[in-house]
Amino acid sequence: MSPDQFFPFLIAAVLVTLSPGPDNLMVLGVGISRGRAQGVSFGLGCALGCLSHTLLAALGISALIAASPLAFGALKIGGGLYLVWLGIQAWRSQGQIRPVAEQGRGETLTQLFAKGLIANAINPKVVLFFLSFLPQFVLTARGPLGWQTAQLGLGV
Repeated sequence: MSPDQFFPFLIAAVLVTLSPGPDNLMVLGVGISRGRAQGVSFGLGCALGCLSHTLLAALGISALIAASPLAFGALKIGGGLYLVWLGIQAWRSQGQIRPVAEQGRGETLTQLFAKGLIANAINPKVVLFFLSFLPQFVLTARGPLGWQTAQLGLGV
């Protein structure tokens, strides 16, 4: 990666990182309400979900999804249904606060990891973000576009 690619990307990535999104707030909420290990597990799932978008962008699949009204609509519906499911789960909990001793019970670390992964993997806003953000820093003269996109995506 050349300096004319790296430094603008670094500045933009730092600014994006400093402005927390809903997934960061969800990680914080899980960590506060259920404990450190559960928050880390959920956060790792979210991170892998973001990495899946890097792979999809590098392979050009994200562009195909965004260009296809049917595929993008299915992704939006899937993401919306997942949010509805999360809302129903929150509603069913009736806002009960469990004692610290009980907080580790319920969902396993693997389940929390999977929940974080799914939350980011089916988020259509993340697809659009990767499609609009990463290509700005890809230089056609610098080699394979997919490889550059993958490198940049790992830096976000």
